[in-house]
Amino acid sequence: MPIVTSTEMFKKAYEGHYAIGAFNVNNMEIIQGITEAAAEVRSPLILQVSAGARKYAKHIYLMKLVEAAVEDTGLPICLHLDHGDSFELCKSCIDGGFSSVMIDGSHFSFDENIALTKKVVEYAHDRGVVVEAELGTLAGVEDDVKVAAESAQYTYTSSSTPASVPSSASTTTPLSCA
Repeated sequence: MPIVTSTEMFKKAYEGHYAIGAFNVNNMEIIQGITEAAAEVRSPLILQVSAGARKYAKHIYLMKLVEAAVEDTGLPICLHLDHGDSFELCKSCIDGGFSSVMIDGSHFSFDENIALTKKVVEYAHDRGVVVEAELGTLAGVEDDVKVAAESAQYTYTSSSTPASVPSSASTTTPLSCA
């Protein structure tokens, strides 16, 4: 079984009324611990890699570790880039075998974020890769993305939400439209 996307995984979870765990990983021991525990209960899972973890452990090592976990456990495993902050990073992960990416353009204006998200969605979907988009702005720090509490925006009213919000992103975080 190869690395899978979350699309079918989410559909089955929704129909079966269960959740799927998503865990950030950056080395062999963490991947082994998570996948061996999931194998005991035959649970599909999402392994997430941040930009920082990818720099630390290197893309090829993480890919081989996750491929080994899939082969060893036989579980459906989705490999997800968590909080990718650029098109180039998302593209590199897509081209390198990730089945899901998150584009986090929260450090840009809303319009720039939408444009970036659309570019990532078009590239990813042409290659069968799922995209999560952070269209709002969460306060805090995620690798190199820093948002002050006073700059966080979780909800956009219908008058402030442009018609250009990409409906083709697979999931969005944390945007809600009123």
